[in-house]
Amino acid sequence: MVTLVTDYLDHTRMLFPEKTAIVDEYKSMTFFELWEASRKVASVLIGQGIRKQPVLIMMDKSADAIAAFMGAAYSGNFYSPIDLEMPVTRIEKILDILRPAAVVSKRTHEGFINSLRLPQPVFFIEDCEACSVDEQAIARARGDIIDTDLLYVLFTSGSTGIPKGVSIGHRSVIDYAEWLADTFHFSETDKFGNQAPFYFDNSVLDICTMLKSGATLYIIPKSFFMFPIRLLDYIQRNEINTIFWVPSALVTVANLNALQSVNVSCLNKILFCGEVMPNKQLNIWRRHVPGALYANLYGPTEITDVCTYFIVDREFADTDSLPIGRACRNTDVLVLNEQNALVSAGEAGELCVRGSSLSYGYYNNPEKTREAFVQNPINKSYPEIIYRTGDLVKYNDTGEIIYLSRKDFQIKHMGHRIELGELESAAASVNGVVRAACVYDKERNKLVLFFSGTATAAEAMVYLKERLPRFMCPNAVIPLETLPLTMNGKIDRTRLLEIYRDR
Repeated sequence: MVTLVTDYLDHTRMLFPEKTAIVDEYKSMTFFELWEASRKVASVLIGQGIRKQPVLIMMDKSADAIAAFMGAAYSGNFYSPIDLEMPVTRIEKILDILRPAAVVSKRTHEGFINSLRLPQPVFFIEDCEACSVDEQAIARARGDIIDTDLLYVLFTSGSTGIPKGVSIGHRSVIDYAEWLADTFHFSETDKFGNQAPFYFDNSVLDICTMLKSGATLYIIPKSFFMFPIRLLDYIQRNEINTIFWVPSALVTVANLNALQSVNVSCLNKILFCGEVMPNKQLNIWRRHVPGALYANLYGPTEITDVCTYFIVDREFADTDSLPIGRACRNTDVLVLNEQNALVSAGEAGELCVRGSSLSYGYYNNPEKTREAFVQNPINKSYPEIIYRTGDLVKYNDTGEIIYLSRKDFQIKHMGHRIELGELESAAASVNGVVRAACVYDKERNKLVLFFSGTATAAEAMVYLKERLPRFMCPNAVIPLETLPLTMNGKIDRTRLLEIYRDR
């Protein structure tokens, strides 16, 4: 019986000890080597008397980082990854919230670590590698951990500028990993091409599937995503057959015609999540890699990455909206209107989620936790927590969920309620538009559309005026060479608003 995520690694190292588990830019690890390295980190942490505490992992995305994650888990603690490229002010805010009991890093980052003047002990992975494994200590720690204990805390952006630490337990990740394996039939024959940073929840799918199924995880160098031909060459050369990327990465590859130059028919599963996937670019992928399974996964960090999914099973026009599908197994989705009642046919509402996938809330932030994790208003009889995603959706005629926009993307303009996502979808279908994003400047009461591509602002406006009601047409249309992205690869709407205000 699997109780903890570390049980997966215990099992795979017995089944596939010499099989490659992880390949990064500089090294590879077999499942036995990953297991051994993880338990050495655990032995060091246990030896310091650290128990059920946060362990901050400060290192580049690498095989060593995953060993550190699992080391924290084996020791009975939980991990929180930090991106070394984050601004120091953000790192300091995270440290203030998390108050880690220890930090695990690499010698190459020692200067940066010292500049932070951390009060916590810092352990370098190179020193841990020279240590021996304390089998008895790890066995004792294992006896004290249960499936509701925390596995990790991932920090997301907060609306007030204060990061929010999403707290996820072993049970939630196991529930997710089991559903993934059953739905997509992952096995030891799979080779994953990782795109997501480890501080981003999309990486959980890559890591937990590698641990559970014995798949090999290729950590694709970040720089390759700026050069699509080089990226696809890497996939072809390593015979990677599964990718789970943010749509922005897939869109870039499609728009730069890389799929015409490199044959990546080795791919048999192409999954995406994190933002809306435009059908225009998805159709390019489907034409060039027709033999792959395509799936649109949806979910915020607070529900362990994914709560609904749609396996693309039919043709879609470039202008169609791609469904986010139906609830994953052992997950229930409630779509609630403004009266906290279930929506009627065709009515838009907020997507809310209940189930084992739910986070425990935001670490050291009870106020924000109470705002988003609330009593199920449909259930008046006993305590039952749901998570309010802040996303507006509706059901289509076949009962599939269609994503509309963020709740805070629903604006009141010229006396009308407007979904910015609807305007973006229309703009994305303009001939010559590569990506489109819309922001609303409340101070100036202006609806602003940004886009990249070869179309002109005048061409885009003519197209939109022919297809949208007048009140939905943007007040300004601004072409950019590329749209700015966040560290997670999503469109950076805050930066877009700044660009507009600086003009």
